[in-house]
Amino acid sequence: MKTLKQILFLTLVLVLGITFSAVAQQQKGKAWEVPAKFKAIKNPVKADDANKNAGKMLYNKNCASCHGKNGLGDGPKARGLETFPGDFSKGDYQNQTDADQFYKTKFGRGEMPKYEGKIDDEGIWQIVNYMRTFKK
Repeated sequence: MKTLKQILFLTLVLVLGITFSAVAQQQKGKAWEVPAKFKAIKNPVKADDANKNAGKMLYNKNCASCHGKNGLGDGPKARGLETFPGDFSKGDYQNQTDADQFYKTKFGRGEMPKYEGKIDDEGIWQIVNYMRTFKK
């Protein structure tokens, strides 16, 4: 009887593991929708050298550990993530609007932490301007 209970328990654990894994895989591939009210926002921070430098400092402090110093998704913490943090030099990032990136940085999702309340809006816009420099 004890063996039957162990088999049933292990079966339940296996089924739950497969279910949670499937849900996690769906989340990975799910498009990151930005609400329309955020899509309409224009970047109010000028993309000049001073703001890009300020963005670089904030990026290096808050983002580089996962996204890498050059935005390639190869930061030291990236190996421990379930999802690839993205390559900011590629078209799938560079083709997004500044507003898309502002929203994603401010509110986060899954393993991407939210920076609302940690970095002010101007700082987030400065980071977005700096990340544009990763364009190949």
